[in-house]
Amino acid sequence: MLFDDILEQLKAMEGDIATIKSYWSNAGLEEQYQKLHTTSEQENFWQNPDQTNILKELQRIRTQREQYIYVTSTHQDTLDLLNLFKDDEEELKKIAAETTHLRKAVLAFKIALLMNDPQDQSNCFFSINSGAGGTESQDWADMLLRMYVRFCEREKLSIDVVDYQGGEEAGIKSATLFIKGKNPYGLLKGEAGVHRLVRISPYDSNKRRHTSFAGVTITPEVAEIEIIINPDDLRIDTYRAGGAGGQHVNKTDSAVRITHLPTNIVVQCQNERSQGQNKETAMKMLKAKLYQKQQEEREAKLAAVEKKKIEWGSQIRSYVLHPYKMVKDHRTDVESPQPELVLDGDLMEFIEAYLIDIHKK
Repeated sequence: MLFDDILEQLKAMEGDIATIKSYWSNAGLEEQYQKLHTTSEQENFWQNPDQTNILKELQRIRTQREQYIYVTSTHQDTLDLLNLFKDDEEELKKIAAETTHLRKAVLAFKIALLMNDPQDQSNCFFSINSGAGGTESQDWADMLLRMYVRFCEREKLSIDVVDYQGGEEAGIKSATLFIKGKNPYGLLKGEAGVHRLVRISPYDSNKRRHTSFAGVTITPEVAEIEIIINPDDLRIDTYRAGGAGGQHVNKTDSAVRITHLPTNIVVQCQNERSQGQNKETAMKMLKAKLYQKQQEEREAKLAAVEKKKIEWGSQIRSYVLHPYKMVKDHRTDVESPQPELVLDGDLMEFIEAYLIDIHKK
């Protein structure tokens, strides 16, 4: 029945509408708009030396505000109209068309709001490293790799495995992905940090509970012109690639490891068939990491996640499979009682909560 279909679509939008309202409130966008509007209405505003920038910012927020009012009010208005004309087939057809348009507008506006940093649109290098604990942590790192691959598949992001170091018995020691598509850095930047797993170990014959850790780092890709590297600052080593990378990795005899001596940043690549291609990709990774380091120092941000110790107390998220089932993000307090779904790539609730949370500060 058309009425039920429309009602279901409107209910499905409620989560996105709630996200939009929460972000709008936490980011203080209404207050910013009112302040800028009041300033622009002052009699002597034309004498303001910052007039051009103020008007530009006012126009930007005014456009956002118009979109905000449209999606929030239209959602409620459409619901009211649906109940009013639930027995009128012709009116329901018109409402159905408007609902389809609204659904697209809501999704587009939510993404535009949450991805407001210029770097959010960047492709990125995404690394996973197992913590202390041998096979347990290496298996956990492999589980995380699968989770993020599944997430990228859901979001239509493409993945190239740049480096893959298999575990000694199972899992992985580390893996680095190059992720491309729509807003990959913006979507995944909040995943950087230490991830903790609690479960009954499949590798323990006594079936005891184990806690494992793995670390995630993420670096946005930068343009070639944004950073210059002195060749004398580099040590370049070549080696034979190893480890079973499955469908994502080609075995090769031309892997490349580059060490930036002044900062001791190390990058490596083994996924291409030629040494030249591996070196080119490794240099892109190095430039991205150096650029990120400069930005962090310039803006006095928190230390990069790779400098944190991958152990108890520093985790951003816990995945508990025993004695109960729960995934909890320790920054936002968002929880899911279905870790199986989260580990299968269902991460958007956690990602959106993080993006909203960082604008509270």
